[in-house]
Amino acid sequence: MNITEYLSEEIRPLRLKDDVKKAQKVFKSYPITHFPVIENNMLLGNFAEEDIQTIENKEDELVMYNHLLNSFFADEKATVLELLKIFADNDSNIIPILNDKKEYIGYLDLRDVLDVFSSSPFMIEEGETLIVEKLQNDFSMSEITQIVESNGGKLLGLYISEKTGEFVQITVKVISDEINEIMQTFRRYDYKIVSMHENDIYLEDLKNRSDYLQKYLEM
Repeated sequence: MNITEYLSEEIRPLRLKDDVKKAQKVFKSYPITHFPVIENNMLLGNFAEEDIQTIENKEDELVMYNHLLNSFFADEKATVLELLKIFADNDSNIIPILNDKKEYIGYLDLRDVLDVFSSSPFMIEEGETLIVEKLQNDFSMSEITQIVESNGGKLLGLYISEKTGEFVQITVKVISDEINEIMQTFRRYDYKIVSMHENDIYLEDLKNRSDYLQKYLEM
């Protein structure tokens, strides 16, 4: 993703000499959670909408409330995943962007970044999504890749989607006509298949055995 293609300057950044009334008007006019404050093109921080709207004296200059500034931003070379983490960590729907001189050059809207992510091959390519689980110290990305590719699958992407105690869950998206073979190989390597799959031969076999046992016990 080339961030500069999605930079917005629709709203002019605030300055500490601006009054509270101006800041409140910005937040009422646009559906934003935060907005940057700059001085001489340098980012000072971001005011949160919920903080600004609670200030009663609208004539006060923002400098009186600089203790409310939140410090977060992204570099113009940040990746989509880095941006999504900053959005999530700060519960914000915009991120101010700085160039290599640490100068403010605009902001990114969460909707634009989500649009880019949703149009990536990982999201739009038809494939099967597996969630596998294993002890954190026992799994490796290279092993997962080898399992998929040794069964003729094409790996679209994978990431650690959850960590619980000593276990991690890895979400894997693959293109394969032999998804059952891939799942069986994961099991042979002591991975647990967390996601449910309609045509999982292993689970179907367990179900058949369970049904047979139930019928036997009812005789």
